Parts: sequence; C-alpha cells; structure tokens
Amino acid sequence: MTSEPISLGSHAAGPPNRLGEVLRIFFRLGCTSFGGPIAHLGYFRTEFVARRQWLDEAHYADLVALCQFLPGPASSQVAVSLGILRAGLAGGIAAWIGFSAPSALALVAFAAGVARLGAMADASWLAGLRIVAVAVVAQAVWGMARTLCPDRPRATLAVASAILALALPGAPGQIGAIALGAAIGWRLFRAAEPAKAEPLAIALPRRLAVPALALFAALLVGLPILAPISHPLALFAAFYRAGALVFGGGHVVLPLLQGAVVPSGWVDNDAFLAGYGAAQAVPGPLFTFAAYLGAVMRAPPNGWLGGTIALTAIYLPSFLLLIGVLPFWDALRRNQEVRAALRGVNAAVVGVLLAALYTPVWTSAIVGPGAFALALAAFLALVFWRVPPWLVVIAGALAAPALAAF
Repeated sequence: MTSEPISLGSHAAGPPNRLGEVLRIFFRLGCTSFGGPIAHLGYFRTEFVARRQWLDEAHYADLVALCQFLPGPASSQVAVSLGILRAGLAGGIAAWIGFSAPSALALVAFAAGVARLGAMADASWLAGLRIVAVAVVAQAVWGMARTLCPDRPRATLAVASAILALALPGAPGQIGAIALGAAIGWRLFRAAEPAKAEPLAIALPRRLAVPALALFAALLVGLPILAPISHPLALFAAFYRAGALVFGGGHVVLPLLQGAVVPSGWVDNDAFLAGYGAAQAVPGPLFTFAAYLGAVMRAPPNGWLGGTIALTAIYLPSFLLLIGVLPFWDALRRNQEVRAALRGVNAAVVGVLLAALYTPVWTSAIVGPGAFALALAAFLALVFWRVPPWLVVIAGALAAPALAAF
C-alpha cells in the first residue's frame, strides 16, 4: 500500500454503482455492528482497510483521529467520511443512512410498543435501568476526564464549567461553558507538543466548507432563541445541541438527552430508560436512541415524524462539521492556537457532562443506600472488570426487585 496522501471526496459525482455499494455495505454493518463505537471502528478497519483496501492503515488512523477530535458520534462520523471517500457527499449520506437505519427503525418500532403499553412507570426493572444509567454516565465522565483533563489547569477548568452549567441550566450554561473553555484554552494551553500525523490531502471544495461552518454556528446559537416559537423547533434545537456538544459519542450523549427531554416533560423518565435499555440490545450507533425519543414524545410531532426530526437534528452538526473541517483539517491540526482552544473545549465538555451526571441522572436514580450500592457495583463492572454495557444493563434490570429490601 502506498503511503502518499489520499484524497477524500475525489469521487464527487457519486456514481450510482458506488452509492449502491456504500449503502449496501454500511447497511450490513448497521445490522451486525454490536459493541459500541470502539467495536464499530474495529469493524470498519476490517472491512475497508484489510478487506476492501479503500485506504491504508495510516490514513484510516488519521481519519479516526479527526472524528475523535470533533464533537458528535465518532464511529458514525468515520462512516460518513468513508462514504465521502468512496462516492463524494452523496456517499457520505448513503453511509449514514445505511449504518443508522437498522437501529433507528428498530427503536422507533419499540417506541410504538412503549406508547401502547403506557404502564412503564410501574415496572420495577426500570429502577435498575435508572441506576445503571448513573454508572454508564459516570464511566464516560471518568474516561474522558482521564484523557482530556490530565493536569491541574484542565481539571480546574472542567470543575468551573460544571459549576457554570449547574448555575445556568440548559443551553445558556452549556454553550457558555464551551465558550469559556475555548477562550481559556486558547490563552493558556498553547505550549503543548505539536501534532504528529501523516499528511491527508482532502478534495472537498472550500466553497462548501465555509457556509457549512457558518450554518453550524448559526444553528447552535439561533435555535435556542427560536425554540419558544413552536414545539417542533424546540425539539429540533434540543437534539441539535446534544449532537453539537458531545465529544466521544455513544453513552456520553445520554445525560444531555435526558436533561433535554425529561425535565421538560416531553418524555417520561421511565420511558426514557426503557428506550435506553432497548438501545443496548440493537446494533449500530447509540445516537439512533434519538429516533426513539422523538417517536415516544408525549406531544406531536411524535411517532415516525418525531423520530425522523430528532434523528436528523442530532446528526446534522456532525455533517456540517465534517463538510466544514475536512478541507482545512491538514492545516488546522498543525495550528497550535486551534489545538490549544480545542483542549480547553474538551475540558469544558467534561465539566458539562459532570453537571449532567448530577442532575438529572444522579438525582433521579440514587434514592437510597440500595440504589447507591447497585450503582457502585455497576461502575466497578464497567470500569474495572470491563463487562459489556448491555450485560450490565440486563443485570441491573434483574437486580431491581431486590432494591425494595433496602
């Protein structure tokens, strides 16, 4: 394999045969990719580096690094980027549809069943899901803090961001914490080591990049202002913000979604947790949990329309960022000021998630010593014993009836 830079977007026309190929392969992966984002990246490497040789190891690692660097679901962003590599922007959309559709359809169908049952609040197993959710979110915060806040300045910034997010609940605190992190990072974190990575030549036109980044920022700032106009706008704004502010994807998005839909009364907390349990049982990206939440909303738009709106909104930031950043990525990743600002943003995101771990996740679940004990056991299993999250979810649901004794 050659080590020369590979050109993303070189098949901009997206020939129908390549679009069909991308859609077919990613649909199969969407039906079979269990295990979360890290496992998804392993499946992609096997399929596209080892088997089909769409790109080599170095360029695949570079692509993964880019998607880990941006907010949003990393494995889905890698899928979209691989689709762009093969068949242009249309290929990126085909990859997203193929990879997301199986789990999204399954979860919307499950939401229809939940809406018909209507008695989820009395199910004792939901108490176990609520407690396990504490452990899952704590694991995400723990892992991100170790990676993104390895020193005292960044740990301090994370705590300050958590305090700000708690003092100003909702979008003002979250966006304010991110902006504070960027400013402090740009000012204080420029002395870190320079980036070392293989060159990556990207052929996406810059005339698309600048409008995409402008639209990303305009929607992030403008949607919360427009949200009071109507419930559909508020729904779109909440899921767009969750997709725009989450680094690492997967379980990290759970507290932001819970904070958006449960306190507002859009989704009952027990229905939220029932959907979370179902999301653990299906393959593909966990971000398709948004489709379930949109479908199970109490007020319209809900059902299939609500699921489509929520799913589109949570993924739109990723598309806009990829279109906006890919043409500039090779230069940006070597710019120390940009990297410094992003270090601050990463630390602030840890703080935002820490605040969300407290409320609503902790406050709604830990109601006694038995719940606390189960949360500790689940955290131990996830972090130190490396038990798969789906297995911990099942164990928590089964253990819930025993909590009544404590």
